Amino acid sequence: MAAPGAGDRLDAKSGEAPLAQRIDPTREKLTPAQLQFMRQVQLAQWQKTLPQRRTRNIVTGLSIGALVLAIYGYTFYSVSQERFLDELEDEVKAARARAAERASGS
Repeated sequence: MAAPGAGDRLDAKSGEAPLAQRIDPTREKLTPAQLQFMRQVQLAQWQKTLPQRRTRNIVTGLSIGALVLAIYGYTFYSVSQERFLDELEDEVKAARARAAERASGS
């Protein structure tokens, strides 16, 4: 007798497919053939989802890159707009000129 649901595609009573049982290969003794089959199934699942994952990764990378470039560009734009350093330099020049007048006037 085989285990329930081992070879049956559909459960005769409910008409539903049996759920896969989760197996921890480190705890259960599995044969090398079973481990090889698990690796093949995992590889097939990974290859099946690879194009979706690759597309999603590309879109995410481009989005992050665009955000970084936007922040970088905005920073350069906003720094080039700031004139407070020019005003400070003008004040320093005026203070130096006043100091030079005081020194020459005494």
